[in-house]
Amino acid sequence: MSAARRVLERLLRKGERARLRGQSAPASLPMTGASAVEYLALSTLAEQEDFHAQIRLAERDGAISAQRDRHRDDGQRLLRLTVRDLDVLAQHLGIALLDTRMAEARARLDGWLPRFPVIAEVLDAWAQGKGPGHGPESAVDLADAARVVEARHADAGAERMLRRESIRLLGDSKRLEALTPWLALLIGGEVNASAPEREHVWSALGLRREPQPMLIAGTGTLVVDGTGLPLVRPYLGIPVERLDAVVTGARFLLTIENLASFHDAAACEGAADGLLVYTGGMPSPAWRRACARVLQALPDDVAVYHWGDIDEGGFRIAATLAAAMREVGRAVRPWLMSPQDLAPAEIEAARRPSAAQHAAMLRWAQAAGWPDVAQALTVRPLLLEQEALGARLPPQASAPSDTGSRHLHDRGVDPV
Repeated sequence: MSAARRVLERLLRKGERARLRGQSAPASLPMTGASAVEYLALSTLAEQEDFHAQIRLAERDGAISAQRDRHRDDGQRLLRLTVRDLDVLAQHLGIALLDTRMAEARARLDGWLPRFPVIAEVLDAWAQGKGPGHGPESAVDLADAARVVEARHADAGAERMLRRESIRLLGDSKRLEALTPWLALLIGGEVNASAPEREHVWSALGLRREPQPMLIAGTGTLVVDGTGLPLVRPYLGIPVERLDAVVTGARFLLTIENLASFHDAAACEGAADGLLVYTGGMPSPAWRRACARVLQALPDDVAVYHWGDIDEGGFRIAATLAAAMREVGRAVRPWLMSPQDLAPAEIEAARRPSAAQHAAMLRWAQAAGWPDVAQALTVRPLLLEQEALGARLPPQASAPSDTGSRHLHDRGVDPV
C-alpha cells in the first residue's frame, strides 16, 4: 500500500467517525508527524512526486481538498487534507463505508433476530463503530455461529464430536472452533460479558473434543438400554445418552466439576453411601437430561450438592446446574464453594480475583440461588481451584434405603 493511500484511508476513517458523532464540520488531517508520518518520511523527489500526484487525483474527483504551503519551495508541500465528500472519497479508494457495510450485515442477520435478540445489540454497537469482533465484516461469522447454536439446540439429546460436527455444519473441521467467541455471545445473551473457557462453551452446546462418558460413583444400579448395571468401585462410566434410569438408596447426590476431584471423592470413605457424578466441566444438554433421570431416583429429602471451582467459571457451571435442577423441582446446595467452608490454610492459599471476576462470581452465585455464598465472597473475595482442596463428602442426612432390587423388579429390568 502506498504512503498516500495510507494517509487517505486514515482521513476516511476520521471522516466516518465524525459522521457517526453527527459533526457538521468536515474531517481534516494535518500533515504532521502525529497524523501523517508517512508524508514526512518521504526521502526522495520521486516519492514526493508520487504522493502529490495521488493527492491531486483525489482532489480532481472531488473527494478532498488540500491546503499547500505556497510560500516555500515549489509551493506543493501539503499542510492539511480535508474531506469534501466522504462518499466520493470512499468510492475513490474502493472502500465501502460503514453505512453500506451495516446494510449488508443487517440483511445477513435480520432473520436471526427473533431467535437471538442479542444480535440487535451487536448491530447497534457496530453502527457506532464499536466491537465486538471486526465490525460489520464479522456478520458472516455471527450468522454461522447462529446456525451452529440452532442446530445443536435441535439435537440437544446427544453429544457430538467438535470437529466432526464442524465439518457437518460448516464444511471445515476447524471453523467451529474459530467461532467460539460468537457462540459464547449467543449462548450468554450479553455483548460485554467476560468470555468463558472454550471448553465450557462447547460443552454447553453438547460438543466435545473426544467422547466424554458420564462417570458415576456410589451406590445403586444404572439402567442402560434396559439392562441393570450395578455401580462398582471406584466408579462406572456410561454413554450419557444411554441412561434410562437409576435405582439407588443414596443418602446424598454430589456433582463434581473436575475429574481429579471426582477421583479423589470417589475414593473417600462414605462414597458408597451416596452418588457422585462428574459433570465434565460445563454440563452439556445431554448430561443435564441424564442428571434429571438420576434425580428422579432420589426422594425429596435427599440433599443435592455441587462442588466446583471458586471462580467465575465454577459459579457459571453451578448456575447452569441449578437452572436445570429447578426444572425438575430440585434445589442444589453449594459444597466447599464458600469461604465459610474453608480452613484458614486453604483461604491463605487462594488468590484474589480482579474486580470484573469478582462481580461475575457474585452474579453467578446469585443466579445459582446461593445468596449466602455471594455474601461470604463479598466479605472475603478469593479464587481457588477445586483441585487445591482435599476431597470430603457432604453430611449423610437421610437413612439408607433398600429399594434397589424392588425398583428393578418393578421396571422389569434384569441386573447384570
